[in-house]
Amino acid sequence: MKFAFKIMSVLLVLLIFSCSTVPITGRRQINLLPDQTLLSMSLTQYDQFLKENQLSQDPAETQMVKQVGARIQKAVERYFADNDMSDELAGYEWEFNLVESDDINAWCMPGGKVVVYTGILPLTEDEAGLAVVMGHEIAHAVAQHGNERMSQGMIAQMGGVALSVALETQPETTRQLWMAAYGLGAQYGMVLPYSRLHENEADHLGLIFMAMAGYDPHAATAFWQRMAAQKQGQAPPEFLSTHPADQTRIKNIAALVPEAMRYYKAASSSGR
Repeated sequence: MKFAFKIMSVLLVLLIFSCSTVPITGRRQINLLPDQTLLSMSLTQYDQFLKENQLSQDPAETQMVKQVGARIQKAVERYFADNDMSDELAGYEWEFNLVESDDINAWCMPGGKVVVYTGILPLTEDEAGLAVVMGHEIAHAVAQHGNERMSQGMIAQMGGVALSVALETQPETTRQLWMAAYGLGAQYGMVLPYSRLHENEADHLGLIFMAMAGYDPHAATAFWQRMAAQKQGQAPPEFLSTHPADQTRIKNIAALVPEAMRYYKAASSSGR
């Protein structure tokens, strides 16, 4: 009984001192993992991924991914600077790569490490459609959804043990949790799907970020309609395996477009 009380006390202290706030939405969240540790793990895993996968040899498509990514990066950095939150992006080393794969997928690791798969380009169709995807995935990263999911996983599986202890005593479990938290864990038989809350939040932030970058947010509803059509009658694309692409989602995004349009008009008037 005393041991259980001590565990609960430790968890309570962790929860109190590990709260952060999601940009734009203002939602409070629990992030137990140090940013620098996540960034270091991200760099290691990202470098390993690039060694094991073929980058696209199409210069036009590669340039498009890098251009859209750079525009969204600048929009994110500008928003964080304007709101005195630039320190939250400390250690970010943005990188945007297009990988040869038929998979309909994309993801972003902590530190701005973004990968788009060539298989998703027929559905994005153009730069605005690509901005929907990249804005959404970058939103997951800057909102620290992976940290939040991994924190939840560590509490559930390890009782909230410190990451440094977990890495020393349970390195493989910790690694699998990290991979799963950032959408790369399926090959290990372990997936932590983003919650509907996280998905809605990434839709919201992603829409704002793409609008800030000068991309018309109306492109988002059209893209998700194409994704929903792709899903019908077959197994969902990997990008949708944990993403609830349905009419409710499309309706919710459409309701957010007027807010995003204010940022789009401001970006357009300033020439961004």
